[in-house]
Parts: sequence; C-alpha cells; structure tokens
Amino acid sequence: MHQLPEQPAGISVPTSADVARFAGVSRATVSYVLNNNTSVRISESTRRLVREAAAHLGYVPHAAARSLRAGQTRTVLLPAAHTPAGPLYQRFFAGLESGLRRLDYAVVQFGSAGLDADEAARAWAELRPVAVVAPDDISLTPYGTGVLTRAGAKAVITLGPQPVDGAHALVVDQREVGGCAIRHLLARGRRRIGVVMPQSPGLALFAGHRLAGAVRAVEEADVDARVRPLPLRYDEASAEDLAGRWRTLGLDAVFAYDDTYAMLLLRALQDAGVDVPSETAVIGADDLMLARLLRPRLSSIAMELATPQPPAEMIDRLVRNPGGEPERHYLLRAAAVTRETS
Repeated sequence: MHQLPEQPAGISVPTSADVARFAGVSRATVSYVLNNNTSVRISESTRRLVREAAAHLGYVPHAAARSLRAGQTRTVLLPAAHTPAGPLYQRFFAGLESGLRRLDYAVVQFGSAGLDADEAARAWAELRPVAVVAPDDISLTPYGTGVLTRAGAKAVITLGPQPVDGAHALVVDQREVGGCAIRHLLARGRRRIGVVMPQSPGLALFAGHRLAGAVRAVEEADVDARVRPLPLRYDEASAEDLAGRWRTLGLDAVFAYDDTYAMLLLRALQDAGVDVPSETAVIGADDLMLARLLRPRLSSIAMELATPQPPAEMIDRLVRNPGGEPERHYLLRAAAVTRETS
C-alpha cells in the first residue's frame, strides 16, 4: 500500500505535471503511460517509474477530460438488474467487468428502479456511455436503443430472452433450462411432473420461460406425460403445505426451478414421508456445491453462458467497429447432472 504525502489544507489535487516532475519525464510520457497508449514506444522501466510516481502522489487521470480529448467516453454501462442475480449471471458479469477493465474501460453500474424502459434509457444516455449491456428484466425498446445510439453509444447490447430491433443481442433462452430438466426426467421414466413456480415477482419472468420450456419438451417427446405448475413461496410453511398434499397430486417427479427451491421442497417431502427418488424424483438447477453435499445428493441442471469470444473482447470489437448489422448470439448451454434424487 502506498503512503500518500501529507498535504496542507487548500493544496490542489495532483496533476499530470506533478507526476512528470516527480518522475523526471515529460507530460506527454505521463499521458501515454497512464492512458495505456501503446502507439508510442516507452520502455517498461519508464512506465513503471510513471506509475509509481502517480501512485505516490495519489494522482488519477480525469475521466471527463480524457473523454473530451478522445471525443467519447470509455464507460461501459451495466444497468443494475431489478431482480437478484443468480449464480449464472454473477459469474458472467464478474468475468465481463474484469475483462473490460483489462481493456481500459470504466465499468459503471446504474440503478434504474422506478423507471420504465424508455425513462431508463434516457437516464443511461445522460452518462454518454460508449456501450450499454441491458439485463433481461429491463425491457429495452427500439426507441431506447435509438436514444442511446444518438447519445454516442457505439454498442447497445441486450442480455435476455428476446432480441430488440437495432441492438445487438446476447440471447439467454431460459426455456432450455426447463426443457433440459424435463427431458432428463422423461428419460428416467417419469411421466407426471410438477414444475415449481416461485411466488416471487422478481423470478416470475424466468419461471414462466422455464415452464414454457418444460411444456414444449413434453410435446416434442410425444409421450403420454403431463406437466403441472406448482406455486411455491420460499418459506418452510409453503413447502410443508405442498409436501403435505403431494400424494393427492399424483406426481412422480418435480423440476423445482433451481437448487435452492429444490432443497427447500426436498426437506419438506422427506418430513412428509415421501420417498425420494423412488416415489418422487427431484431435480433443481444451477448445480450448486450444496446440491452435491445433500443426502440424497441433488440432481441439477448445470448452466453456462458461452459467448463466441470473451464477452469483454466482443464488446470492444463492437465499439471499435460500430454501425454493422445487429449480432445475435445464443449463449445458454444446459446439461443435466444426474445424482441420487432422480
């Protein structure tokens, strides 16, 4: 950790000129080094000297001034989702943020609670981002895409189940999760399958798509099987009530939305004397470590978001080459992990 020199009250913040004097180099060299400009050859020892001087003085480049000189910002806006991000999205955004920072972009998260889609787009545009990645629970519209583009965004990207006209799309089709779970259960001989529908407004969008995928999987299998939605709150009382009625439902399997709901329901079924898996098979999704530690071990759907190239590099490419036809990339890959509950 660097110890900043003490400064009397009233002293101005350090400037690039201060860094240049401290390091014994020109201001141009400071600019090249701290802006990661590789067009000019500067030795690694000089780069290290400049960085150490900047750290010692507590100097950081002025982002707004740098943007004015360059004619655009280096800001990539990641609007904060209205719903809690699951493990899949957490891994994706963590990799995206670290990759963008390595490419010298500033990553900014922006809360949009209380704003409709077009109001949110106008609020994002005020920050003049060079790129925006909109999550699937903020329904970006063609109007919003146009607002962002006119404000200087070189790449507007949606992350969700449906593309938007004028925007690039990273399509995450949650129907594949439900379909994968049902295909697994059908292959295990199960025919009367419940699908947990979490009673949480934030999960309704995902749950609806997963149910649609489950229904489609049964239709495509062309077997005598049925799917029944099962509303469930994330609390023990709701799980106990459902487990207490289980045998009256006539189900021999359940896709429990994700591993957390599967664990909640599994415990309630066991307490109600319903044997898993002989009487009822259970499968979750997310393939959490806890799923492997349960007894019986929980079957799950493992998921990953796989872009054709690292997502940060893809955004950088779109920023550097704007104006092309919107790209569509289907990201979600799902696979059943068979354990003891199914």
